[in-house]
Amino acid sequence: MNIHATAMAADLAAVKSRQQRAWSSGDYSVVGVTLQIVGEMLCEAIDLRSKQRVLDVAAGNGNATLAAARRFAEVVPTDYVGALLERGRERARAERLPVEFREADAEALPFADSSFDVVLSTFGVMFTPNQQQAANEMVRVCRPGGKIGLANWTPESFIGQLFKTIGKHLPPPAGVSSPALWGTKAHLDRLFAGKASVAAQARHFVMRYESREHWSEVFRGYYGPVVKAFEALDDDDGTALQSDIDALLAKFNAARDGTLVIPSEYLEVVITRQN
Repeated sequence: MNIHATAMAADLAAVKSRQQRAWSSGDYSVVGVTLQIVGEMLCEAIDLRSKQRVLDVAAGNGNATLAAARRFAEVVPTDYVGALLERGRERARAERLPVEFREADAEALPFADSSFDVVLSTFGVMFTPNQQQAANEMVRVCRPGGKIGLANWTPESFIGQLFKTIGKHLPPPAGVSSPALWGTKAHLDRLFAGKASVAAQARHFVMRYESREHWSEVFRGYYGPVVKAFEALDDDDGTALQSDIDALLAKFNAARDGTLVIPSEYLEVVITRQN
């Protein structure tokens, strides 16, 4: 490995470490549980069958995991944030679903080649710093002819624009691609070129909160990247960020009764590994 490649690997490792701390802060499960319908729809999109062996990558608190287990699949959810996996265990126990949770890095999955019939990730793998490595790993552990199902926020979505707004106040690390690129078919075609065929459809997840203030209270208290952004800013800069977020909420809010109803676009992706 040359000096440039070594430095890049070190930079990506540092980014991953910061990301892990961000997602470990707050309690993403408070937000994550509201997204359950996306996991259910993704399992339908890939035509999941009972007894299939399923890997959920960057599973968080287990939305896609539970959806697959409810369909009698054999599911292994993984994430690099142990606290989120514990939230998933609590949910699985409550539903009496037999699920094996494992702490693992999406860029270095601890499984043999072709171990799974299906690989899933809902709003998870898109945040890996080394995007090509993560894509390669998902293909590697998926059997030939198997499917990879993804749900990824698009750049134009509310969440895509939220990260862009945060980046205006806290610029992202140099050389790291935007996670929202996973929400474009062209980028997915490049990531999986020569390994799999990609089909994608735009959908919307609708966020529903009591008010704009309620959304800010939840995300500033529990959504790791937002928690860390405000922690990193002084009072004046934090006020400026909140002002920009308030404007974004007002722009996307479809409700006119004082509540918050925000359709946020995502790409529902079904990838078939080539033989």
